[in-house]
Amino acid sequence: MSNTAAKSVVLVHGGFVDGSGWDGVYQILKKDGYDVTIVQNPTTSLADDVAVTKRAIATAPGNVILVGHSYGGVVVSEAGTDPKVAGVVYIAAFAPDAGESVSTLIANPPPGASVPPILPPVDGFLMLDKEKFAASFAADVRPSLASFMADSQVPWGVAALEGKVTAPAWKVKPSWYLVATDDRMIPPPAQRNMASRAQATVVEVPGSHAVYVSNPGAVAKLIEQAATGKN
Repeated sequence: MSNTAAKSVVLVHGGFVDGSGWDGVYQILKKDGYDVTIVQNPTTSLADDVAVTKRAIATAPGNVILVGHSYGGVVVSEAGTDPKVAGVVYIAAFAPDAGESVSTLIANPPPGASVPPILPPVDGFLMLDKEKFAASFAADVRPSLASFMADSQVPWGVAALEGKVTAPAWKVKPSWYLVATDDRMIPPPAQRNMASRAQATVVEVPGSHAVYVSNPGAVAKLIEQAATGKN
């Protein structure tokens, strides 16, 4: 066990969803003896989401492994400099540098990349086209659950997408990154580039953007690897 060893895990969801998608990962981590907190961030602004996440870190016992999926990667990059955070895990997530946001990271998609079916903003919030949600976000999730996820979307604040990271945790904390190789929301090459820049320990897993739902075993395995401080 290295000095990054931790028995607490804090899970941070991304845009368009809530924390319930972590259920499978949660069950594995709990069975294996971890204290697990699932953040229900409002995805209204980066500052609000970081504040909610920091409260979760504060109440978790001992050192914390902080995990973010998708936009949650931006949240954990900003919140993860907290002294209690022993390591940061990115699950098919944005891993921005200082001054970057989701908006800047998606501004110039690579040629041929899938374009997420994001509808025009309404009252400052974004939604995915329900009819295209499963194919783009959750292609390997069982159809009934993918439909539920589409119909229970949490509107994602444009202000959250524009929130810029000030001092990314990956520059000062050990980091791990799970690349979802069939992702149609964040192109896998972009995931690899961000992971490489962060000098993260990387695993690649076949899976959609919702790999944390469809393959909780692989996600929990990487989190537990981080919790024991293993690269």
